[in-house]
Amino acid sequence: MLTQRPDRILIRSANWVGDAIMSMPAIRAIRRWFPGAGITMLAKPWVAPVYDGCPYVDRVIVYDGNDRHKGLPGILRLCRDLRKYRFDAAVSIQNAFEAALIFWLSGIPVRIGYASDGRSPLLTHRVYRTPRIKAAHQIDYYLGLVEGAGIAPSGRNLELFLSDSERQRAREFLYASGFMEPTIVGINPGAAFGTAKRWFPERFVAVCNRLNARGDRRFLVFGSPGEAGLGETICQGIGDACINLCGNTTLREAFALIDQCSLFITNDSGLMHAAAALRIPQVAIFGPTRLNTTPAGQNSHVLRAPVSCGPCMQPHCQTDHRCMDRVSIEMVLDLAESLLS
Repeated sequence: MLTQRPDRILIRSANWVGDAIMSMPAIRAIRRWFPGAGITMLAKPWVAPVYDGCPYVDRVIVYDGNDRHKGLPGILRLCRDLRKYRFDAAVSIQNAFEAALIFWLSGIPVRIGYASDGRSPLLTHRVYRTPRIKAAHQIDYYLGLVEGAGIAPSGRNLELFLSDSERQRAREFLYASGFMEPTIVGINPGAAFGTAKRWFPERFVAVCNRLNARGDRRFLVFGSPGEAGLGETICQGIGDACINLCGNTTLREAFALIDQCSLFITNDSGLMHAAAALRIPQVAIFGPTRLNTTPAGQNSHVLRAPVSCGPCMQPHCQTDHRCMDRVSIEMVLDLAESLLS
């Protein structure tokens, strides 16, 4: 437990967008427990935009392991940079040994983190992972870390913060595309973890076409540059009612466009958690992953077909992809229609 109130706090962010969003309640708790402290996030480049506009964070330092901070020389350079800020305390949301090493090399006197990955000797405040914490939802896992340091939680609701200008640019894009009047449905058919988490593209197409046949709907396909081909396949199956956004937006632009959707149909992915934080009604299709990363929020609904081999946590199915195969078009369509109505 902390015995004095730090003035300058460094938080090492999670490395994945979804995890960063799920850690927001823990970051909010730190801010409310230390309202006068300056809080800095240390985040990888692809995660840093999550914290844009966040009132719980004063500064974001980008940890670029592919450029300035690459390899051991880069880590030492990062630590020299961090020393200039004279942080009083550091909290590691990330579970890696490297995070604790960076705190120690940066000369930060108070170093808080879970006692895992062999990093206990580098931490001054070790939080031990009980069986309850290990089995908890990821949101509660992060909250358990700050509670273990004596910081009271401040709710577990997720948050993302969009500016008025970001929302306006999203509306202008949709207006220019002729997508303002119809109901907009977001489709997120990819998954960075691997193909095992992906529902079948032809089923996304079938759901969208049947939704469009029952009302005037338009569709936005979200995804990374590497999923552009997947997005194009889905758009070809849907036609002019669909725009392929895969690789064509920044992360912040994707957030703002999701915010304009009336429904989001998604695999287990980072943007799923963004939709939850933005309180967009969504259908989340789960297959090989555990339920401790389900989207939080009353508007989020999970579809899952229990199978004997799951949850396997494998990136690629070694058999017949039955966990996804048993999530039928009708299951997704019925839930989607109920949420749209």
